[in-house]
Amino acid sequence: MSYIHVEDLTVSYGENPVLWDVDVDIEKNSITAIVGPNGAGKSTLLKCILGFVKSISGVIKIHDKDLADVRKEIAYIPQVSAVNWNFPIRVKDVVLMGRYASLGWLKWPRKKDKELAHQALCEMGMEEFENRQISQLSGGQKQRVFIARALCHDADLIIMDEPLAGVDQTSEQIIMDKIKELQKAGKTIVCVHHDLHTLKKYFDHVVFINKYVVASGKTEDVLTEENIRKTYHDGKSNTDTVLL
Repeated sequence: MSYIHVEDLTVSYGENPVLWDVDVDIEKNSITAIVGPNGAGKSTLLKCILGFVKSISGVIKIHDKDLADVRKEIAYIPQVSAVNWNFPIRVKDVVLMGRYASLGWLKWPRKKDKELAHQALCEMGMEEFENRQISQLSGGQKQRVFIARALCHDADLIIMDEPLAGVDQTSEQIIMDKIKELQKAGKTIVCVHHDLHTLKKYFDHVVFINKYVVASGKTEDVLTEENIRKTYHDGKSNTDTVLL
C-alpha cells in the first residue's frame, strides 16, 4: 500500500487547468522528486497534498487516512523565494515553530522543546546563528534552518518545495545528507526538484509531471530520454548528458 495516494486529481485556477486527472502513488520511506517544467503544477500538487489548495475533483489519502487525521505528521518546507524575509524573527524561534504541532499554539515552549530546537540546529551546522535574524542568512543557510524546523517537528512525512534551489554546494550536500539520514530513520520525503542531472544521485523515486503525470516510479525505471522528452517537449535537450 502506498503512503501517499492521489487519484483523479484535477485543479484549476479560474479557467486554466493546472493539474489534470493526476494519479500518483508515493511509497513509504522513499525520497521522491516531483519534476517538470515551469508551470507544470509541481508546487500545486504539493499544496493539494497539504490541503492548501482545493481541487475540482480527486481523492488524496495519506497512510490511507484523510489529511485532517494526519496533519500533525507532516512537515512542510516552502520555497525560499516564497517566504517574506522581512518578518523579524530569530533563527532559533523559527526552529521552535516545529514544536507547535505537538504543543499547540497557545502553550509556551518548554525547556525540552528549546533543547530539541538547539539539537536540530546543531545537526544542520547552524547553531552559531541561532540568535541571528533569519533575514540575515544566505539562501542555503535559510534552507538549513527550515530543515532544522522539520527535524524539530519530528514528522513522518516531510514535503519540500525546491529545497536545493539557490543553495551553495556546501549547503546542498548538508541538506541531502540529512535527507538520507531521515529516510534511514523511517521518514518519507517528497521534494519538488529542478536539476535532472542529480536525480540518480539523490532520489530513489521520481514523478515526471506536466499538468498530468507522464511517468512515476523508481528512478532507475522512469528516468529515460523518452519520459524527459514527453515532460519537457524539447527534443533531446537535457537528456543526453543526464542519462549517460
